[in-house]
Amino acid sequence: MSTSDHIVDITQENFHALVIEGSQQRPVLVDFWADWCQPCQMLMPILAKLAEEYAGGFLLAKVNSDQQQDLALQYGVRSLPTVLVFRDGEPVDQFMGVQPESTIRQMLDKHLPGPGSESRRAAREALEAGDAETALAQLEVARQANPEDEELKIDQAGALLMLGRVDEAEAVMKTVPVHFHQEDAGRRVDAQLRLARARGDLAAIPALEERLDGNPDDPEALHRVGAARILAGEHEAGLAMLMQLMKKHRTYGEDAGHKGLLAAFELLGARHPLVNDYRRKMMALMF
Repeated sequence: MSTSDHIVDITQENFHALVIEGSQQRPVLVDFWADWCQPCQMLMPILAKLAEEYAGGFLLAKVNSDQQQDLALQYGVRSLPTVLVFRDGEPVDQFMGVQPESTIRQMLDKHLPGPGSESRRAAREALEAGDAETALAQLEVARQANPEDEELKIDQAGALLMLGRVDEAEAVMKTVPVHFHQEDAGRRVDAQLRLARARGDLAAIPALEERLDGNPDDPEALHRVGAARILAGEHEAGLAMLMQLMKKHRTYGEDAGHKGLLAAFELLGARHPLVNDYRRKMMALMF
């Protein structure tokens, strides 16, 4: 067991308290390792040195993957070492294998409190509460304090989409560097943007719902109402509509049902309980 205040050994029993809840207060670096893994032994001294140097700026949480196999499985760990960064209860960054100290330090600094961090936290809290106007105002403060932080643009696009300002959100996302689109937050906003494009004018949705009452297989209505339901949080209803569209009208919109389902899976995330079920149904239709 670790004797440092900045390094802890993680089990299934203390994971929620130290990682999920702990990451609400500061970043938590979760290192999945094993005794037999030579690269793990090479990485550990680097992580321990940084944990002591940052003196509580982040917590280093060590997970023995052989002893805590359920945790490794839950977070999709396929090779060792794998290191995840948790913020606000969610993994927000990661790397695999041994990395140079400078690379790890750069990643850490991206997630440690800095200029505009309080405004950014306030913006995310506002987004979670559904208050996109407040979120945009706080994000503007954060961007003025830290204009080089490209991830703030992703948050801004998410807030604009919540307000239905799809063109503005798309314009913002076009200015985000390509590699940010490949990270979790960027992929989610891109998926949300695709669904918003599929939904179209929100004011037209009630009329489309009436069309579905008369014709449950209407392809346009299934597509647009399905996307609208997912964006409104009615996930199962929306997924069912997109699945129906894929089943009945594979050629509509160049397989719009399939594309909509993929966007929904990206938005909801791999661990959402509906995703595995509907992914299986989708694969059955394809093959």
